[in-house]
Amino acid sequence: MKIRSLVMTTICLSFLGFLSCNEEQKKGIIKAADNTVEQNIKEDHTFKQKVEIDDGRISLNLNPMQKNHQLSNMRSHLEAIQQITLLLSQENYDEASMIAYTKLGSTTEMRLMCASFGDKAFENLGLEFHKSADAMSDVFKKRNKDNSLTALSNTLNYCVQCHATYKQ
Repeated sequence: MKIRSLVMTTICLSFLGFLSCNEEQKKGIIKAADNTVEQNIKEDHTFKQKVEIDDGRISLNLNPMQKNHQLSNMRSHLEAIQQITLLLSQENYDEASMIAYTKLGSTTEMRLMCASFGDKAFENLGLEFHKSADAMSDVFKKRNKDNSLTALSNTLNYCVQCHATYKQ
């Protein structure tokens, strides 16, 4: 029994040593990759996509300024969804409703934005997303967590559908 215990201890210690070496090697690789990224940023100041992969989504053929603006909007939408999720977990329905309506709802600005891309199907999908956010805002006012989460899921479904269909 003592020999078996000794063998098992030796194996475990060897394995831990291997993991430790492996972790140090990973840290070295990550540090080297970070240095390469930093060097590329210093030399070029931008990241450029080397290869465009055809993933079957429809390109909106946006110019660089439009791409940046659209990315900013998408990040703002994502931040609003994160805030809403947190507020729902805290049962703060009034603030969640306000964020849903003001940051995701079908405001004049958002309707004009959706119409500016020149793709009618994209415009319609965007408008449906914003209308669902208006409906979601109304559901939140009723202070029912299950219905609120269902409404949030419905709105997120438009996000998933859009990102599965379109690319910049």
